Amino acid sequence: MSQIVYVNGDYVAAEDAKVSVFDRGFLMADAVYEVTSVIGGKLVDFDGHATRLQRSMSELEMVSPVTMEDLLEIHRQLVARNDLDEGGIYLQITRGAPDSRDFVWPDPDEVKCGIVLFTFEKALVDSKVMDDGIKVISMDDIRWGRRDIKTTQLLYPSFAKMQAKKAGAADAWLVEDGFVTEGTANNAYIVKDGTIITRQLGNDILHGITRAAILRFAKEAQMQVEERPFTIEEAQAADEAFVTSATGFAQPVIDIDGATIGTGKPGSISKRLREIYTEEMTKAAI
Repeated sequence: MSQIVYVNGDYVAAEDAKVSVFDRGFLMADAVYEVTSVIGGKLVDFDGHATRLQRSMSELEMVSPVTMEDLLEIHRQLVARNDLDEGGIYLQITRGAPDSRDFVWPDPDEVKCGIVLFTFEKALVDSKVMDDGIKVISMDDIRWGRRDIKTTQLLYPSFAKMQAKKAGAADAWLVEDGFVTEGTANNAYIVKDGTIITRQLGNDILHGITRAAILRFAKEAQMQVEERPFTIEEAQAADEAFVTSATGFAQPVIDIDGATIGTGKPGSISKRLREIYTEEMTKAAI
């Protein structure tokens, strides 16, 4: 059976899906996106992702082509039509397709934003990849300054991911002015003497939806949390390290630039946070 995707108001088979060659998402990465996890056929933290989507659009002066209520129904329809039990839904909203290519934004009253969604299957709850821990390398962070807006400008994170792969690692931690900002597609953390340390929110990192939930659960579990920058050297000397993302939950990091973190095995805090997150978010899924 063909995968069903959603394109600008229509549910169509993936092989029949089309967008205009003038779509600004295609031409200029003038688009925002979200990825919502699905567990047991239900959406994980949809409200969080919808809220961040609205913020991203607002920062870029985009006008949503659908209401958030309609967006929820589209997500649910895609889950049902693709019989998706576990995985995720990718959503992208572009500034639309004017008649020609121009650096000036089109009038939103004349050019409606475009919207595309599709599903993908992925093991989330029982994932050996997520449980074993990963190696990361460090790279300079040379992205634009508004990383808090979840745009599709992902060429440099993709480049960094490929450099990590060539080095035998799974990901890269990006470094600016001597401090870690985040991973290529995740927020970064270290643990030292029982305290969870992660960079504070600002324009320089994405305001992770999973990050917010993980830190909330950590505080509820009486874990100590400190939001501040940290260096690669501090991370290498940490007791454990991990990353969080919508489809990765809390994933241990066991090696940074060739230095073994802690015992070289996934730490107890990241493991516990993954357990709590999985349990609580599965219960709250809609």
